[in-house]
Amino acid sequence: MSSVEHTPMSTSNQVDDAPPLGLGIIGAGGFGTFVCNAAAGLPGVRVVALADEDAARAARLAAASGATVAADLTAMLTDDRVEAVIIATPPSTHAALAVRAFEAGRHVFSEKPMALSVEDARRVSAAAASSDRVYVVDHVIRYNPIITAVERLRDEGLVGPLQRFSFENAASDEFLQPDHWFWDPDLSGGILLEHGVHFFDVAAELIGAPAREVQTMGYRRADGRVDTVVATVAHTNGALATHAHGFCHASRAERQLMRLDCGLTEILIHGWIPLLAEFNAWVDDQGAEAYEALPASAQQLLNVRGARLGGTESITVDVQRNAAEPATHTRDRDFQAPHHVTTTIDLGWPEAHLRVYSESRSEEHTSELQSRQYL
Repeated sequence: MSSVEHTPMSTSNQVDDAPPLGLGIIGAGGFGTFVCNAAAGLPGVRVVALADEDAARAARLAAASGATVAADLTAMLTDDRVEAVIIATPPSTHAALAVRAFEAGRHVFSEKPMALSVEDARRVSAAAASSDRVYVVDHVIRYNPIITAVERLRDEGLVGPLQRFSFENAASDEFLQPDHWFWDPDLSGGILLEHGVHFFDVAAELIGAPAREVQTMGYRRADGRVDTVVATVAHTNGALATHAHGFCHASRAERQLMRLDCGLTEILIHGWIPLLAEFNAWVDDQGAEAYEALPASAQQLLNVRGARLGGTESITVDVQRNAAEPATHTRDRDFQAPHHVTTTIDLGWPEAHLRVYSESRSEEHTSELQSRQYL
């Protein structure tokens, strides 16, 4: 048996001395405030303008951030300082706002979902394509270091193809008042669009194939609010996924778990913003050596362009050699897998939640702009 552990040092991503990209934030509510604060610590960008239907709310955020308040959306989109806009409004407004921003020649970072209908999504896609501007939708989990690490290990052959994806989200409704727009499907799109879209996205990313068929059902309260939904998804390569979201818990009883079934490897990922991954794998000689080498390459494995590690990350590997007979068989294939491996990737669970959440969003703000040489 061998055991190795490594904690990588924190990293920072440098940008050149070009003037910061001017950001305009549409929506000064809770999410707009969060994104404004995240952008404030990001090199290469600067929040210069805010717009909100509630002028007092916009003024409060402007005073805290040093930005100015735009009289309305037209004023923001004609402000020469605003080169990119962040759409931080309820989902029903996302498509129309994105199209207007593209027509004004601005880059767009939109809160998810991009639209509430296929027709509107296509309209946004066409506007983005014709504008030649950068468009990023807030699918924040695909930029998480644990998810990118799983993808890298999959691409290197250390983790087999994903056969089954499942996500269980027991979320809180404790601070969601009955009249909040979240509960109105005409405004939010319902739970699967407003929140579940994160996990449809990451499932397709990890499975490596789009959805082919979706079946859903939900629980409706006596007052009409749907607070629990389940979706079963068949992907085009045959992989299956299940998604369960319930906004019906006390905040102290929230819990989330993602399970990736890769045949000889099972991965359990904790937190709706992934913070802790536990690998349970059966491998051959080459696989055992590859796992043992992971801690030494922790910084490279967890690096996400544009994001910064915080110094709390660690990778621990334990290998039990010859824990079973070498030969095994599954899905009409023979394998040699005598060694049992347990591996933990920890980003600082649970205290690192807000930092990782913020860094993943910061990566979204910059990665596409950097790749297109706008930063």
